[in-house]
Amino acid sequence: MLTEIKALAEKLSPRLIEIRRHLHAHPELSGEEYQTAAYIAGVLSSSGIHVTESVGKTGVIGNLFSATDSSKKLAIRVDMDALPIQECNEMEFASGTPGVMHACGHDVHTTVGLGTAMVLSELQEAIASNIRFLFQPAEEIALGARWMVEAGALEDIDDILSLHVFPTIPAQSVGIRYGALTAAADDLEIFIYGEAGHGARPHQAKDAIWIASQVITALQQSISRTQNPLRPIVLTIGKIQGGRAPNIIADQVQMTGTVRSLHPETRTDLPGWIENIVASICQTYGAKYKVNYQRGIPSVQNDFRLTQILEQASREALGDRHVQILPEPSLGAEDFAVYLEHKPGAMFRLGVGHQNRINYPLHHPLFDIDESAIRTGVITLAYSAYKYFQQSVANTDGV
Repeated sequence: MLTEIKALAEKLSPRLIEIRRHLHAHPELSGEEYQTAAYIAGVLSSSGIHVTESVGKTGVIGNLFSATDSSKKLAIRVDMDALPIQECNEMEFASGTPGVMHACGHDVHTTVGLGTAMVLSELQEAIASNIRFLFQPAEEIALGARWMVEAGALEDIDDILSLHVFPTIPAQSVGIRYGALTAAADDLEIFIYGEAGHGARPHQAKDAIWIASQVITALQQSISRTQNPLRPIVLTIGKIQGGRAPNIIADQVQMTGTVRSLHPETRTDLPGWIENIVASICQTYGAKYKVNYQRGIPSVQNDFRLTQILEQASREALGDRHVQILPEPSLGAEDFAVYLEHKPGAMFRLGVGHQNRINYPLHHPLFDIDESAIRTGVITLAYSAYKYFQQSVANTDGV
C-alpha cells in the first residue's frame, strides 16, 4: 500500500502545489474563511468525497466512509485561517490581500489535508477506511476547534490526527513528539487602582504605574524562586495602559498578557499564585486591584498509541534519517488540544525548511516553505491512516 500512496502523492504533486499557491495568494482571517471554504469544498467534491459546509461557522467536513461497517472512525484535522501580517515575500503567488498572510503555514496544512483526502479516496476500496476530514477555521484566535466540536464534528469519531509545519525541520522530514507537544495558553488581565496626584508630589498619591512595575517584577522573579523549574512557566505582559498626562500620577493601570504552561497541575495553581502576588504588592503600597484569569486552550498532549503509529508510519514511508524524535515541547499553543479533551489524538511536525536558505520563523512576514514538504505531509498522513486501520483490524481479529 505504501507504494500506491507514494505513487499517487507524486502524481498529485503539481496539482497540490497549485492548490497551495492559490490558498497562499488568497488568505482570509479567522472566522472569515468563506472563499477558502468554498474552494476546499469544490476540491473535495471533485474527488467524490461527501462535503458538509458551514460547520462551526466557516468550517468544512469531508466524509470518506467505507461501504463496509468498520469499527473505527478516524478524523484528520487541518486549519485554514491566515494572520493579520503584511507579507514581504515577492514571489508571484504572494498574498494579494493587504495586511493578511499565511505566515503560519495553514495554506500548507489545508493542502496536505486535501491531498490526503484525494489519495485515500483513490484507495478507498483497498483500505476500507472511515475517515472524516476536518477543515477548521479560526485557529489563530483559538476559537475554531470549539466551534467545530460544538457543531458535532467529532460525533462517532474514535481518534484524531493532525500536523503543523515547522521551519527548523528540513523539508522531506517530520518531527515526532511523545507526550506534551505544545503549551496551555491562558489570558491574564490585571488592574491596579491607585490615587491620582501631582507629579511633583508623589507622596500625596498612590502611583499605579510604579505599583504595576513592582507587580511585573515580582511575578517574573517569583517564577524562578517559587515554581518547579522542571515544569516551565512563561508569563508575558504584552500590553500596559495607564496615565493621563506627563505631570499627573496615574490612578489606574491595565495590564494584559499570556501565561504558558505544560503541566495540568501547575496550570490549576496559577490563578491563585498570581493573585496572591498582586494582592501582596498592592497591600504594601495601599492600592486596590482586580485579576482576571481566563483559561484558554490546554496543552496538546499526544496520545502514546497514536504517536507510535505516526512514528512507525513515517519511518517506513520516509526512512529513519527523515524522522526526528523531538526532545522538547514548544511553548506555543495550538487549539488542536480542544479536540483532545474529547478524543485521543496526536499531531506531528512537518518539516518545511529550505536547504541553504534562511528559514524565517512562523508568524514572520518573510516566512516561506520548501514545497516538497507537501508531498511528504500527504504520504505521512495517508500512510498513518492506513496503518491505523490495519491495527484496528488486527485488534478486532485478536478479540
